Amino acid sequence: MGSGLLSFPLTDFDGHGDFHKKGYEKRLEWLAPYGASALFAAGGTGEFFSLTGDEYPGIIQTAVDTCRGVVPIIAGAGGPTRFAIQCAQAAEKAGAHGILLLPHYLTEAGQEGLAAHVDAVCKSVDFGVIVYNRGGATRFKPDTLAALADRNPNLVGFKDGVGDIEAMVAVYQRMGDRFAYLGGLPTAEVYAAAYKAMGTPVYSSAVFNFIPKTAMDFYRAVAADDMKTQHQLLKDFFMPYLEIRNRMPGYAVSIVKAGARLVGHDAGPVRTPLTDLKPDEMEALKALIDRLGPQGL
Repeated sequence: MGSGLLSFPLTDFDGHGDFHKKGYEKRLEWLAPYGASALFAAGGTGEFFSLTGDEYPGIIQTAVDTCRGVVPIIAGAGGPTRFAIQCAQAAEKAGAHGILLLPHYLTEAGQEGLAAHVDAVCKSVDFGVIVYNRGGATRFKPDTLAALADRNPNLVGFKDGVGDIEAMVAVYQRMGDRFAYLGGLPTAEVYAAAYKAMGTPVYSSAVFNFIPKTAMDFYRAVAADDMKTQHQLLKDFFMPYLEIRNRMPGYAVSIVKAGARLVGHDAGPVRTPLTDLKPDEMEALKALIDRLGPQGL
């Protein structure tokens, strides 16, 4: 994961809000050839937070089976420690290449508790674990990460979704090439150049779900330090896109499902407590997508 674009496929739901296996297979078959270096099944954009323990293994198995030999699958896992372990073990059994350890929920915890949580998950599986630095609940300090890495050879990556530059530099300076580093702020393209300058050239793209060609074009511009192309796409698409996304908490996921619907790859509605975009917001998003042109390979 030291290079390339990553993405988090949407999880398909039917009109009743149930997992739609056939739709998910078609989505992965469509996205896989575009060139992402890995796809994260049941991640944040894939609404991991709304999935049940019963349906999770089938979602990961579907992703692994559909993408086998084409693109690696890393599974989202998180929530309470015992549930995160169940998810991690199910993902390993399904043949995923590793997990992204998403935050636990509701309660806050100190570094000692966070370390115990990560330790337990890492020791429950043999494949790679990436920790997700996200929000107020999971802010890992460099000393905590160093100790965890010493105890757990399979702790292989650090994804940052906080955006604290000082903290990110401190982690990178302490851990060096022991970890793979991933940029993981919502609409990560906006921060991609800054994160590359800090030693984190890899990021995850949510818009890859509906404008995969443009997402890859932007990533290649970042990799080549092509600031002209980056600034043009930021001006023409990403900044107006943020104006729509920021209208409602939770729209970071909802707007991606809306985009997929607009380009003919409907993934169904979001699950509550998220809400779908309103008609006028859909129209504004469609205008932005149309300006980008065809997204075929």
